[in-house]
Amino acid sequence: MPLNEYPVLFFSQGARLAGRILRNTDDVTVRQPGVVLTGSWLTVKEQMPLTYARRLANLGYTCLVFDFAGFGESAGEPRQAEIPTRKMADIDAAARFLSTFSFVNPGGTAHLAVCASAQYTLAASAQYTLAAVAQGAPIRSFVSVAGWYHDAASVAPFYGDAEGAGRRISAATAAVEEYQRTGEVATVPAYDPADENAAMFFEVPYYGSAERGAVPTWKNRMAVMSWLYWLTFDGMKAAGQVSVPTLLVHGDGCVLPDNARAVYAALKGEKTQVWASEGTQTDFYDLPPSVDQAVAAAHDHLRRTMQP
Repeated sequence: MPLNEYPVLFFSQGARLAGRILRNTDDVTVRQPGVVLTGSWLTVKEQMPLTYARRLANLGYTCLVFDFAGFGESAGEPRQAEIPTRKMADIDAAARFLSTFSFVNPGGTAHLAVCASAQYTLAASAQYTLAAVAQGAPIRSFVSVAGWYHDAASVAPFYGDAEGAGRRISAATAAVEEYQRTGEVATVPAYDPADENAAMFFEVPYYGSAERGAVPTWKNRMAVMSWLYWLTFDGMKAAGQVSVPTLLVHGDGCVLPDNARAVYAALKGEKTQVWASEGTQTDFYDLPPSVDQAVAAAHDHLRRTMQP
């Protein structure tokens, strides 16, 4: 049966967020477990979140994907700014919003986060998701897929260690002052392997291909002020406060595997780890067999932890 996809609007801290609900039935009296899905930094709902949402919706879950404030079809200023606390609030709002529908099982929703958004739920997503759970979002089960978990010390080497991080933070500070003074948002490319000022200046084929991540709704820009928040965020320390059942899907081919192991060790509740022997970070964004493996593990985890 074709999936039913419903465009929806909801609000987070006064900003109008644009989302989409996916179900494998048009019968609104049929209750299903609810799952919020989020992706990597600087991305939109049509990228990795929608890939996973369609797979899970076909398995009998009611799925919500959405654009974070300042990105995609959602409102919110400043635009294209990666601000962890804002994303954490959006995750909380999305979970509460999905929980209001009568066709979603009572008792809270699950959250599947790919890459950086995992650490926000742990601490809004893996990065963004962990924090939102720790702060009491109505999330009763968590799935981290190729979660990017960092603190200042572990993220700095990606950008030239202390010197490179310091230069970017200085640029971010100036960008914040400019925005406060003029309302103008200074930006750099989100992805450009030929521009060392870009957010991602190394080869990431996912963002360079229109067949994969370079979708029409994605804007290839990052607000320069994002560096201040990204390079100083601690996406790991909230792990010790998270007690909801958690599945962590990762592998040595994914980013920061030692950080993922440390997060897993710190989790306080029921937890399961699936360590992939193959697959790179971006393979888990959209490519089989990595996505197949993650979806199968998520389905097993959610069936066990999301019973009414």
